[in-house]
Amino acid sequence: MRAYLFFLSLFFCGIIQAQNSIQGTVVENNLPVIGANVKVIGDSGGTVTDSDGKFILKTNSKFPFEIEVSSVGFESKKITVNSSKQTINVILKEEQTLLDEIVVSASRTPERVFESPVTIERMGIADVKKTASPSFYDGLENLKEVQMNTSSLSFKSINTRGFATVANSRFLQLVDGMDNSSPLLNFVLGNMVGISEIDVQNVELLPGASSALYGANAFNGIMFMNSKSPFTYQGITAYAKYGQTSQKAAGTNDFIDYGIRMAHAFDKHFAAKANFTYMRGTDWFATNYNDKTVAGRDRSNPNYDGINVYGDEVITNIYNVGQTMIANGRWAAAGLPASFAELLPKENVSRTGYNETDLTDNKASNTKIDLSLHFRPFGDENFEIIWLSKFGYGNAVYQGANRYYLNNFFMQQHKIEFKGKNFYLRGYTTSEDGGQSYDMLFTGINVNRAWKADDVWFGTYAANYAGAVGNPASPLFNNPAGAHAYARSQADVGRLMPGTAAFKNAFNSVIAEPDVLTGSRLVDNSKIYHSDANYNFKDQIKFAEIQLGGSFREYQLNSHGRIYTDDNGPIHYSEYGAYVQMMKKFMDERLKFTGSLRYDKSQNFDGNYSPRLSLVYAGGESKKHNFRASFQTGFRNPTTQDQYIGFNVGNAVLIGSAPDNLLRYSETLPVSTATGQFLAGGATKVMTGENAYNNSYTATTVQAFAALAPTNPVAASALLRRTNVGYVQPEQVKAFELGYRSYVSKTTVDISAYYNIYNDFIGNLNVVAPYYGTTQDAPNPLAGPTDPGAQTLHALQNGNFRAYQLYTNAAVEIQSFGFGVGINRKVYKDFEFGINYNYAEFSFDQEKDPSFEAGFNTPKHRAKASFGNEKLFKNFGFNVSGRWNSEYLWQSSMVDGMIDAATVFDAQINYSMPNLKSTLKIGASNIAGKEYAQVLGAGLIGQQYFVAWTINP
Repeated sequence: MRAYLFFLSLFFCGIIQAQNSIQGTVVENNLPVIGANVKVIGDSGGTVTDSDGKFILKTNSKFPFEIEVSSVGFESKKITVNSSKQTINVILKEEQTLLDEIVVSASRTPERVFESPVTIERMGIADVKKTASPSFYDGLENLKEVQMNTSSLSFKSINTRGFATVANSRFLQLVDGMDNSSPLLNFVLGNMVGISEIDVQNVELLPGASSALYGANAFNGIMFMNSKSPFTYQGITAYAKYGQTSQKAAGTNDFIDYGIRMAHAFDKHFAAKANFTYMRGTDWFATNYNDKTVAGRDRSNPNYDGINVYGDEVITNIYNVGQTMIANGRWAAAGLPASFAELLPKENVSRTGYNETDLTDNKASNTKIDLSLHFRPFGDENFEIIWLSKFGYGNAVYQGANRYYLNNFFMQQHKIEFKGKNFYLRGYTTSEDGGQSYDMLFTGINVNRAWKADDVWFGTYAANYAGAVGNPASPLFNNPAGAHAYARSQADVGRLMPGTAAFKNAFNSVIAEPDVLTGSRLVDNSKIYHSDANYNFKDQIKFAEIQLGGSFREYQLNSHGRIYTDDNGPIHYSEYGAYVQMMKKFMDERLKFTGSLRYDKSQNFDGNYSPRLSLVYAGGESKKHNFRASFQTGFRNPTTQDQYIGFNVGNAVLIGSAPDNLLRYSETLPVSTATGQFLAGGATKVMTGENAYNNSYTATTVQAFAALAPTNPVAASALLRRTNVGYVQPEQVKAFELGYRSYVSKTTVDISAYYNIYNDFIGNLNVVAPYYGTTQDAPNPLAGPTDPGAQTLHALQNGNFRAYQLYTNAAVEIQSFGFGVGINRKVYKDFEFGINYNYAEFSFDQEKDPSFEAGFNTPKHRAKASFGNEKLFKNFGFNVSGRWNSEYLWQSSMVDGMIDAATVFDAQINYSMPNLKSTLKIGASNIAGKEYAQVLGAGLIGQQYFVAWTINP
């Protein structure tokens, strides 16, 4: 790091060549145009106007030369400059609309939004300034089709078109061309390793399948965050935000967010840039104490398992505890008659857990640093070499199968890129370090165990329960509910209490130890190596615009056996892809055809072809009515987790299905007593991933069996179904989309509709593998102990089984469909009003796969609106935005349940101070104050108030 800073300082402190300097003002209707681009035509010199519409441009070009002034929403203008003394007053004419903005992502070539063959959303520099959200990334939630899943104050993931939890591996996010997904987790960590707010050039978002151009993970959408070039945007920019978060559970807490950007073009050949941002605040407290599986069950229930309570996942059948204690003499040692053991209920009891607020300091923070060097050998944009290094560091809560505290998590990316007028070639690497991150569930479990072993705790519970309920002299005689409460209180005598020194010592010891038997630390040093290239032959081939490109990626998984099955060294695997695209216009350039085809191959799977066809027609005399239609297929390769995970999450083990992965995961488990003829060879059993996939029952049928077995074992066994799934394969989608865009009488309209068909949908299946016997459909409970099916029944009834979560493909076909309408209009003078609505739904035949959970996790109805004026009166602007969503079902590997409907309003007012070259913004999010959820199990989102001061060069 110090080497980078030293190297960069040499450039910033070096002798700058003599340059010509010009200055001027850009206005519209006598009002300053802020952020207008002023560029020397044919040279690298460029700048932007300040909050007063003024600019100073330095260039090596000799007089006379020509400059071009442009800004979104205005017609560009060219001016000839003859001398440095020339007064340059530029009056821009309002003409362009949002649909005239140039985007690249939809077709990998510059085109207007109006001509895009697919739905596209865009946020530019002006939109960043207008957003009423605490950050530009939060403001993306106001775009049409975007839904945010908030796991933490500093960790938010974007969802478009459904089927996403916090771990959204179906959505791709590129920052300056680099996929900033975590190598370990295979999904984006929000903006933790993203882009600084003051360095945003634009954000382009494509909802829907984009595999035809961008490969496997661009399955339900892709977002591009592009930063400013130091050749064009020079000088020092800084911002500082101070505010407060307010939540009932957490109270009122301060947060700060500040950053600085330094950029300079030393001449037309060389420029450099550096960014630094820092954010710190108090996270939303997660305090959902509902039971994970049984509605209405609370802490008074002996088998309580709270959503945000950890350690209570350790359960056992209390009756079996008594029988074990009799067999090893501990029952008699407790002074209890053997008959009292029969008073123990044949039901599960859980250990007392710790609240999430006891297991984390609830601090959220994020530090981002990026440094880049830009070299143009020929002094223009036709060829540029870029070296970019990005570093992200921070704390956040991530929610997957459990809740995880990413503590001092560190991720870095390094890129070298060669790009020109019609091509680019880039290579980059991403690596990460888990820091002191830990699993909250295992923290709770092992803090408990550090104080008292499970068998001792449950033994104390069982003895006290039986002694209370079976002794006529006891006040709890024949009082099961009271006896349960009494038994727990006795088992918890001396329990480590949060805030005490003993608890802190145990806690610190547990989170520092990666072994799940005694610790909870998450260890990770995984990496990605990626390269991709693209060439546009438009200068060589004239009859159509043809592009050719491809990519290669290698994964190096290295969790040291903590998460993946990589105990004996890193796991390596690779994938590659190539594509071709042709675009041609017909009918006086009213009809545009785009066709592309991509082939991708992962080393563990067969190759996939992804075609895309689209037509765009510009109707009307002035071509202001745009009709579009597209069809494409997409695919998603199973993630590294789907293939290579071997992760014990307490109540289950997550097992990836790569064939070489199944035997690499193994564990030796204790077998309960009274196995008799059913199991020979000792008191332990070695279980591997092959047991999970090849000798198990589906968890739903085991639950039904357990409920009925005590009263009718024959009928109960008839409910059992053997697991019959294959190893995970790539997921497929066929995506159809229709759309219409127009600009009539200052009103922009954008309508889109889609229909997707998913096959081989990748999901999870919970199964239960008995320690002995051979699983079969409806095993016979009346067969003898040598019958393989009867042996599995004995295992299930005596707790001799292991639960697993498998990664596999659903046997059902899933359809999703929806539509969206967006309208933007200048309603009076410079007052702008925008509104959009989205409908989303999905369907499949549940009877064909009763165990399948789709995890659509998307409201059926969403509406968003904004109203603002950046020229309210001199130097003042404001914006108000609101959004509403209907209630929806949340399904995840951690917890299922309903998320309530929510209505949220954000507002901001800003004041420009030209003399100080700065802007002051005062804003608030969720100003109505009603807390709401976006992720079941995460903290409710409260209010945020902030004051921001931005200094422009």
